Amino acid sequence: MSLFFYITWVLVLSSKFYLASAETSDKIGINYGKLGSNLPSSYQSIESIKYLKAGSVKIYDANPEILKLLSGTDLKVSIMVQNHEIIDIASKQKVADQWVHDNVLSFYPETMIRFILVGNEILSQSSEEYKQIWKNLVPAMHRIKKCLNAHNIHNIKVGTPLAMDIFQTTFPPSNGTFRSDISASVMEPLLQFLNRTKSFFFLDVYPYFAWSTNPKTISLDFALLRETNTSYTDPNSGLVYTNLLDQMLDSVIFAMAKLGYSDIRLAISETGWPNAGDFDQIGANIYNAATYNRNLIKKMTSKPALGTPARPGSIIPTFIFSLYDENQKTGPGTERHWGMLHGNGVPIYEIDLSGNRSLSQYRPLPLAHNNVPYKGKVWCVVARGADLLALTSALGYACGQGNGTCDALVPGQRCYQPLSLYWHASYAFSSYWAKFMGKGATCYFNGLAQQTIINPSRGNCRFPSVIL
Repeated sequence: MSLFFYITWVLVLSSKFYLASAETSDKIGINYGKLGSNLPSSYQSIESIKYLKAGSVKIYDANPEILKLLSGTDLKVSIMVQNHEIIDIASKQKVADQWVHDNVLSFYPETMIRFILVGNEILSQSSEEYKQIWKNLVPAMHRIKKCLNAHNIHNIKVGTPLAMDIFQTTFPPSNGTFRSDISASVMEPLLQFLNRTKSFFFLDVYPYFAWSTNPKTISLDFALLRETNTSYTDPNSGLVYTNLLDQMLDSVIFAMAKLGYSDIRLAISETGWPNAGDFDQIGANIYNAATYNRNLIKKMTSKPALGTPARPGSIIPTFIFSLYDENQKTGPGTERHWGMLHGNGVPIYEIDLSGNRSLSQYRPLPLAHNNVPYKGKVWCVVARGADLLALTSALGYACGQGNGTCDALVPGQRCYQPLSLYWHASYAFSSYWAKFMGKGATCYFNGLAQQTIINPSRGNCRFPSVIL
């Protein structure tokens, strides 16, 4: 029997295990991040999570205020060891014991902590500093688990959320393989730990990114989990896929099986779809965000459980990203627009995380207008409400990068007038972005800038633009 067919046979047999697992939950969870300047209080946020009918909540630290407020609720809770804490916890058991005392025992069992996630996507960073954290990841997980066992706590699972960039290949799903730089050194000991402790492989999985980088090859309906006649048959396994999410999840299952681990359960620590973004970010709109998340809820709360083609019938604990739009996140526009609620707590679109509301019961959504790539010029200008002091600093930064970025703003030159901070900063932002976009520059400037397709030029002053 070939190795591939042996793996496929083992996967099919092991899928029977998932049908009877009593520890898993089909209630949808939500990621509660706090990188926003205008977010509601922790109390109001938890009330919103209840209103959305979530079954669980995942936070990115072990915030004591939030954990205390969650006491006595029906919400299952996932807390996180932050990346910078991992090495210390791995080095000394007493540090791990103290962390568990402060962040678990002080709230458990009144607060239903069910997952401790060690780090956040640490294998996505490859600096020398992070490679040291890689080495300490599994040892830290062992120390946390040892402390839980010492306190006879067995219903809290320890894991770590990883992104799709841990893979060398993911397509077709049967070719799923971990990166060669982490396969033996990190993934094998991690899988051994997860298998021995009956924990979950936590994955941050975003069909949006896979589709938006290849929209001509991947159908939007396929990425949005829509029920259509579109399907893909894996040429090696013969498994038939009707959506992109299942393909991505099964690539993990096949990658684990190649290392000899076929029974480790999957959990989705993050997934979602952006409700807005920059002009060059295709498909980021309210219609697609609501459609993806509603279809995801329908899929993950189905009874009996649907699972994936490689694991039919398996229940996959799932956390949607995210509760809020978070305006302090850096990077492209989509980074600040994954929420189901605006930063002030107002819903962006209707959603019911319980799965009890049928798709036909939702009101019509605003039509999508950016499902094809934008073609034309884009400028970068000062965002509405930008802070004057911060704007002065950003202007200095943009002009300080050289390469003639602000030559037109010199007294007597064509863009010097009008003598306005907003005018000068807008020109500098557009010029900087146009000159350095190829080196990774974005139109963000710590939230002080925004893209526009309305030409801001006046008279003889022509603003540089980016052409998409």
